[in-house]
Amino acid sequence: MQMPSFDDLKVVLDARYSEFDLILLQTAYEYAKLAHEGQTRSTGEPYFNHVFQTAVKLAKLRLPSEVIAAGLLHDVPEDTERTLEDVEREFGADIAGMVASCTKLGKVKYRGEERYIENLRKMFVAMAEDVRVIFIKFADRMHNMETLYARPEHKRLRIAKEVMEIYAPIANRLGMAEYRGQFEDHAFKYLFPRDYTWTQHLLEERVRKFGPAMNRAIPTVEKELKDHSVNYVDIHGRMKHCYSLYKKLKKYGNDIDKVYDIVALRIIVPSVSDCYAALGILHSLYTPLPGRIKDYIAQPKPNGYSSLHTTVFDDQGAIVEFQIRTQQMHEEDEYGIAAHWRYKEGSAKNKHVTWMEEFAKIQKEISGDTFMDHLDNMKLDMFRDRIFVFTPRGDVIDLPEESTPVDFAYAVHTDIGNKATMAQVNRVVAPLDTTLKSGDVVEIVTDKNRKLPNEDWLRFVKTHQAREKIKDALRATKRSFIAKMLGRS
Repeated sequence: MQMPSFDDLKVVLDARYSEFDLILLQTAYEYAKLAHEGQTRSTGEPYFNHVFQTAVKLAKLRLPSEVIAAGLLHDVPEDTERTLEDVEREFGADIAGMVASCTKLGKVKYRGEERYIENLRKMFVAMAEDVRVIFIKFADRMHNMETLYARPEHKRLRIAKEVMEIYAPIANRLGMAEYRGQFEDHAFKYLFPRDYTWTQHLLEERVRKFGPAMNRAIPTVEKELKDHSVNYVDIHGRMKHCYSLYKKLKKYGNDIDKVYDIVALRIIVPSVSDCYAALGILHSLYTPLPGRIKDYIAQPKPNGYSSLHTTVFDDQGAIVEFQIRTQQMHEEDEYGIAAHWRYKEGSAKNKHVTWMEEFAKIQKEISGDTFMDHLDNMKLDMFRDRIFVFTPRGDVIDLPEESTPVDFAYAVHTDIGNKATMAQVNRVVAPLDTTLKSGDVVEIVTDKNRKLPNEDWLRFVKTHQAREKIKDALRATKRSFIAKMLGRS
């Protein structure tokens, strides 16, 4: 198999990369190529191809040249005679630091439960300390998944399960929808091959059915936008990810006719005003389906997703879904937190970074021997989709879906949780185990004389924070009671 050239990497580097960046990347390319010389992978290809493809994926995310260089070098200290000190002397402390973190994460493998648990902990800590490392790890793991067929079956299944349970949910929480979808689809293929084949067949069937309507629509919409002087960046088709369709079908009893967004046309425009102008043009051109117009720009989804959606009948009666968004909305939907790291922009303090810091803090508080016991709870809490709930003053509280007023109360303040007696959801009295939805306005009624939370709350709370605060309060009271009893004896 032919060794990729540096020109193959330059193809995916756009104009934002300077001459200095290209010199850095060519130096890293030559260094890694020489270090990995003679090594091969289980596929039979040169090992260097793997680190090269990792770098290509990072370049496609438009990440800084230092991150791409670290991607080229990420396996050098672990798998070659070159040391981390060698890398630091050649490329500096920043790149060497990323490589060092990747080297630690490279050991996140199933080699006995104790090592697996400890390395999983390292992954979460590294993720919070330097988010750039997780981009490299994602690109590395994505290429591994693309070549997973070459591994023995028992390893394929274990790696696929790890990707489905850990990597895909983390990508989701970081807003990296494209990586989440690809991770899930790769894992789905190995974990549930029959279901994967069945769903893939349905996808292909839908593309055959609706493809002609989409092909007709593209030139028509392009002409109408130009005629009305509405600028657009791109118009392209988008197909739903296989596992995403599988999950949605399960919600609708496998009735594919209830799923409208299997294939859609995306219209990328320069500004928000162009989004609404394009929507008006579409509705003057086609008949919209009632109830299928969704404005996620005025009211973004809880995960920050912004776009305009509309489903229409074309002039031949076929159904076509359109998604209209700006370039920034598109990049943030596809690449999430990575979009904030676009060339030389650095890291903005946003909800994705905050989530990682909170997650690292929680797992640091859990001792090594109980980490795996807590992992399922953490996955439910930290990895599930989020809802935004409001206080009566309009403050936004970010919670995992299916949270309750008790979870909300502890998210506001520990004392409010401990003294909660009743909840009002949208000004209506509701039980404390009510499942909250995005947009709910929640008010907690407290009793200042109440000393303890109710132990029964542990049966229905969803957040790690609420669960631990309830246990803390109950333990403290038990210790106080024992101390008093001992004092009397």
